[in-house]
Amino acid sequence: MSETVLGIDSRIAYTVLVAVIAAQRVWELGVSKRHLRVLEGHGAIEVGAGHYPWMVALHSTFLLSCVAEVWLLDRPWRPLVATAAMLVLVAAIALRWWTLATLGERWTTRVLVVPGEELVTSGPYRWLRHPNYLVVVMEIAAIPLVHCAWLTAGVFSIANLVLLKERIRVEDGALSRLAAGGLE
Repeated sequence: MSETVLGIDSRIAYTVLVAVIAAQRVWELGVSKRHLRVLEGHGAIEVGAGHYPWMVALHSTFLLSCVAEVWLLDRPWRPLVATAAMLVLVAAIALRWWTLATLGERWTTRVLVVPGEELVTSGPYRWLRHPNYLVVVMEIAAIPLVHCAWLTAGVFSIANLVLLKERIRVEDGALSRLAAGGLE
């Protein structure tokens, strides 16, 4: 169903939104690589790298699926649903930037720990142990729903939760060992 948003085919407007999000992800990967080099220079140790290719695949496929479902399955534009989803997306983006600003050079897309460093307990970490993972959950639910891509929202939310369970287990284990002085 081709509706218009501000005089533009809603599917085109949505595709542009997803492209902007994809461009932001590419930029974040560049930031992550720079931070990775800095952290390695400080003796960082990567933990649980085995799940990382699955995360990359999930996130890449997710963005493609958002657009594909809207175009191929002719998903409708519902202004109320879109508005609610955009509000969740804006909240997620704000929390992501707060998280990145709080972690600074410690933020990467990989699980890295630097022996001897204290855990971050400021910013959103004052209230949440894994704020960036909450961001990802919010985004994977909200981005497809901006244009009623229900199937993508459901399938990728479940797949993401399965992957996040492993990621959080790996990260919490590494951080616990680091706090106990056992990660060298």
